[in-house]
Amino acid sequence: MHGHSRFERKALVLLCVMLAAFAQAQVRPAYTLFDGTGKKLTEKQMVRIVSDGEVILFGELHNNPIAHWLEMVVMRELAAKGPLVVGTEMVEADDQRAVDRYLRNEVDAEGLDTLASLWPNHKTDYAPLLEFAKEKGIPVVASNVPRRYARAVSKGGFEALDTVPLNERGWIAPLPIAFDPELPGYVKMLTMMGDHGGPNTVKAQALKDATMAHFIAANTKPGGRFLHFNGSYHSDFHEAIGWYLRRARPELKQVTIATVSQEDLGALSKEHIDKADIIICVDALMPSSY
Repeated sequence: MHGHSRFERKALVLLCVMLAAFAQAQVRPAYTLFDGTGKKLTEKQMVRIVSDGEVILFGELHNNPIAHWLEMVVMRELAAKGPLVVGTEMVEADDQRAVDRYLRNEVDAEGLDTLASLWPNHKTDYAPLLEFAKEKGIPVVASNVPRRYARAVSKGGFEALDTVPLNERGWIAPLPIAFDPELPGYVKMLTMMGDHGGPNTVKAQALKDATMAHFIAANTKPGGRFLHFNGSYHSDFHEAIGWYLRRARPELKQVTIATVSQEDLGALSKEHIDKADIIICVDALMPSSY
């Protein structure tokens, strides 16, 4: 800046700062992070909160690309901080052997797709997480109950599990399944379903929650962390998986993440307050992956 007066140089610097601020103001944020009270968080603060947990329940909206992207962000951060185990609702317990074979490079992605009942959006939304786990040697736990048992409970209640063969009982939470129909999340679910479901449908949901909590409890080791990916409704308001996990391992420190969608990202809607320790608030205009 030789040849310019001090005043001109100051004016030029000020102009650059204003232009940078203006450019930044034009960027529409895709999401905002909040804590449970509705206070805004930075990504660094989110990582600090998450790192403080022994079990991290990452509640996603299954078709939300921002949630899947931040799952990878959190997974990478935790993997760099110490021993990590990952669990996923999106793979059922009877497909654990197939997942292990994939992680050991015994089968490729196509082979895994053939051997396991993967979700339709696996390739776009979950394959990158599994690939990272394989690359870093991170164990992956298939934590969900096989869907045939959830279906059986939705038709016949928990009694339907009495006929499960002994050699298959390792794929579900130990019987009998504890159940509290008064948990607000289950009450809300029943209300929302109206005539389209009954108490047994909620029991099927509880079976999934209990089974996921069972596998998390069994695979969380001292000095390590367990990162679990699940639909947000399986951990919202610290219920569902969290409720069962507290029964099994009350000493474990849980940190929960919820994903919500709002038109206004400036403040967290009242209905989402206390939904989780960290709330990812995504722009409602964000296209879904399916």
